[in-house]
Amino acid sequence: MSTDVQEVADWWATSVSRIEPGVIEFRGRPIQDLLGATTLTDAIWLMLRGDLPDARQAELLDAALVASVDHGPHAPSIAVARISATCGIGLNNAIANGVNVMGDVHGGAGQQCLELYTEIRDLAAQGTDLAEAAAQTVARWQARSKYLPGFGHRFHPRDPRRDPLVGLVQRAVDDGVVAGDFLAAGLAVEAVIDPVPMNIDGSTAIIYGELGFPPPLARGLFVLGRSVGILAHAWEETQGGRRIKGPIPPGITPTYRP
Repeated sequence: MSTDVQEVADWWATSVSRIEPGVIEFRGRPIQDLLGATTLTDAIWLMLRGDLPDARQAELLDAALVASVDHGPHAPSIAVARISATCGIGLNNAIANGVNVMGDVHGGAGQQCLELYTEIRDLAAQGTDLAEAAAQTVARWQARSKYLPGFGHRFHPRDPRRDPLVGLVQRAVDDGVVAGDFLAAGLAVEAVIDPVPMNIDGSTAIIYGELGFPPPLARGLFVLGRSVGILAHAWEETQGGRRIKGPIPPGITPTYRP
């Protein structure tokens, strides 16, 4: 290989995949060995981490992804995708539009909550009592914003996804699958702000932390899970035949404020 060609090849060097004529490998594993032997959840772990999860790790990751799939057409990411699907664009564009509205406010709380938990865990590791570490960290975060990521819900008095997810983690801790530091941090925050419970973001942040995913991937994995719901809603909308669906029915006009 000439120096110029090698420079180009090195420019796109990657350990994620190897694609050559007749060869497809993900993290060094031939695709033919993965097909029929691994799940999509396994593949997600493989692509992000470089190895395959054990059954209990996969169970936790799968639960977090499933819990994030959908929250109805009033969720901004779903609503935008459904509106987009009636505008003459393809499903890929509708999905992209839905994904692109997920930012710090809608879609980013899982990452922020994992950052919160990490601060508590690190403070406790330095010798601070866990309850005090949670109280100090919560106070710092609430001084910056009245919204504490991962706790409370604008729609649910108690998020129905919280208990099953926390229960799965607790069983994994009891069985020695994960250490439990992030679970302890999450429960400590709940104790500080009682009676406000964790929501989906607080619960999945525990899972991602226990599994060793860094905070930015908590957001990426949420987006990945939610993309399934976005696809389903966008597809359903295309089957209805409606054209140019707006955010409100055509018989209702927005209030004019002079």
